[in-house]
Amino acid sequence: MTEYSDPRDRVEERTGRGYWAVESRPSAWAGWVWFAGIMMIMMGVFNAIEGLVALLNPNYYLAGPNNMLVFDLTGWGWWHLVIGGLVALTGIALCSGAAWARWVTVGLAVINAIAQLAFLGVYPLWSIIVIALCVVVIWAIVVHGDESRIDL
Repeated sequence: MTEYSDPRDRVEERTGRGYWAVESRPSAWAGWVWFAGIMMIMMGVFNAIEGLVALLNPNYYLAGPNNMLVFDLTGWGWWHLVIGGLVALTGIALCSGAAWARWVTVGLAVINAIAQLAFLGVYPLWSIIVIALCVVVIWAIVVHGDESRIDL
């Protein structure tokens, strides 16, 4: 049996990665990044469905004269369909561990929240739920995004 005077020598012998090598383990907070990825996938699918409903059934959403809409409902349908697809794809990339997906996730969550804010007058309850989910996703990625990285 080998005697070690310094516990760091055991790490070097066991891993073969040098003096300062530390075994890489996922943080307990890595679950928040998975949560954000899954929420992005769900929000993307829901946005796409919301867009398809606006395109296929224009009478489903009612917009009064005082409601804030930049486009007509067909334009919003296309907007939600495209943003929904991008949000879902970014959620898949986030779950796969792509580092670029963290920044894109934050950007798309901000854009999605602003789009839902503008859609608030047409579908208020759903818009408030999606805005709240966007805030939670942004928080999860900004605060715990680096903790999802696992070096093998």
